[in-house]
Amino acid sequence: MEFTIRNEEEKDYFEVENVIREAFWNIYRPGCNEHLVTHNFRTNASFIKELDFVIEKEGEIIGNIIYSYVKLKLDHGGVKKFICFGPIGIRPDYQGMGLGGDLIRYSLAEAKKLGYTVVFITGNHNYYHKFGFESASKYGVYLDEKREGESTYFMVKSLIDGALTSVKGILEFDCCFDPSKEELEEFDEKFPLKLKEKREGQFA
Repeated sequence: MEFTIRNEEEKDYFEVENVIREAFWNIYRPGCNEHLVTHNFRTNASFIKELDFVIEKEGEIIGNIIYSYVKLKLDHGGVKKFICFGPIGIRPDYQGMGLGGDLIRYSLAEAKKLGYTVVFITGNHNYYHKFGFESASKYGVYLDEKREGESTYFMVKSLIDGALTSVKGILEFDCCFDPSKEELEEFDEKFPLKLKEKREGQFA
């Protein structure tokens, strides 16, 4: 099978949102909110349009990855801007074929070409370690002031040598990652009705 990776265009928005919705439905919570997160980022100042990619087969979109800016509040004062990716999703009938990995490797290479030096993510460490991501706590970067040990789901990757030297601090993700329940319910009315299920292993 031949697959193509390209930048997302405005005409793709609803198709991409539906793909993301299908990819995440009932995985981390009953239903999902990742399609709304994707939707909201496109009009947010932290969104990086140049790193918004779709993967398609014969003109049909089957996956998407987006990047956004994050703020690192440094322990020694000041704020540094880095990037993160997510949501990233592949349509369920194409999962397990390595296409998510293709999107990750392609987009990381493009990010490096654009001059970005550090990428943060949250996710399954068993999956992301194979792309070179490590626990952010190894470099003194945490998600809250408690700094209680290692959060295996919070990871970082340096795109150039030395980029993580002297960057200890607290990372702040954009509020787009946490839409309200009311906003989600209204947004979901635009999509086909799907059954929300409470499943073992969900976070919420």
